[in-house]
Amino acid sequence: MPEIVLNNVTKRFGKVTAVENLNLVIADGSFVTLLGPSGCGKTTTLRMIAGLESPTEGEILINGKPVFSSSKGIDISPNKRDVGFLFQNYALWPHMTVEQNIAFGLENLKWDKPRIQARVEELLTTLKIESLGKRYPNELSGGQQQRVAIARTLATGPRVLFMDEPLSNLDAKLRTEMRSELKRLHTETDSTFVYVTHDQLEAMTLSTKTCLMKEGIVQQYAPPLEIYNKPVNIFAADFVGSPTMNFIEIKGWKGNSGEIRFQVHGLDMAFIPVQGEISIHDDQALTLGIRPEFININESGAIPAKTYAALPSGMETIVKIRLGDLILTSVMFGAIDFMPDVNIRIDFSGDNCILFDRESGANLGLGRITVL
Repeated sequence: MPEIVLNNVTKRFGKVTAVENLNLVIADGSFVTLLGPSGCGKTTTLRMIAGLESPTEGEILINGKPVFSSSKGIDISPNKRDVGFLFQNYALWPHMTVEQNIAFGLENLKWDKPRIQARVEELLTTLKIESLGKRYPNELSGGQQQRVAIARTLATGPRVLFMDEPLSNLDAKLRTEMRSELKRLHTETDSTFVYVTHDQLEAMTLSTKTCLMKEGIVQQYAPPLEIYNKPVNIFAADFVGSPTMNFIEIKGWKGNSGEIRFQVHGLDMAFIPVQGEISIHDDQALTLGIRPEFININESGAIPAKTYAALPSGMETIVKIRLGDLILTSVMFGAIDFMPDVNIRIDFSGDNCILFDRESGANLGLGRITVL
């Protein structure tokens, strides 16, 4: 499997910069998701790697060979890059059966009939659609059509498989099932998958690494759990995680032994870094980031608060908590329910709370929060 390298890749559409100075290395056999809000440049990036869009500047290498270089005048066509592309609408031929759809690319490559038949049967088995070979696309469900589209894309054995939001047309239950199938398929084929999505849950559950983008610029490129636990800035912290991270705006000043003092709702508190000292100036505008699972509701909690709303779902309950003018989100595991406006007590647990600089949005460090 090839390594994909993007060096200083920029794409402009007139005066609009869709992707700016992108440097990215996609390792052999990895499952990389390009994640971000609409218009962040993720689909443009995918199309540039596949050869469906030409960068304005920069260089793209696949398996050590340049497939695009603005300085050398190289721009190899998509059909010579040995990649497969799975579109959002699947693009199956409606007048062909499932078997014919899968075999179409192999026939264009002039494979002999026995070899084509063997490859089609192999893919039908791999994608668990053996019984659908004689059906037409309009006789298939959305999930079945997607499996056929994947089989057709894999038929020619592309070194890289590109997918642009392939699950967005499916219902929630089927999306969950297909995520499992895609992850298993990645392992079984040992292919390199590059996957575009705006759904952070897909990125969290599928990828070996996630490239989080905003306005054409990479914010963080790391394994999804690293982005979840150690986001580089407020944007990354807010975009990844469901329910989203709680943010509390504070003004901090230096305390004893490297702690940072602040007040929330009239309570004196301290942020204690877990590694090294965080350098701030007095009254610096800061933002505390606290994941919902680190806000605990218990009778011995040090902070008085009130319930705002509870959303039980069986396995867990999302609890909205009112703390003065703040509405915080907590997650409690189990079938628990709360009435609105009930007096409760809370505290913040663990060493995974994050202190951000409010002006730049940068992550200043991890630590724990205590009430003084």
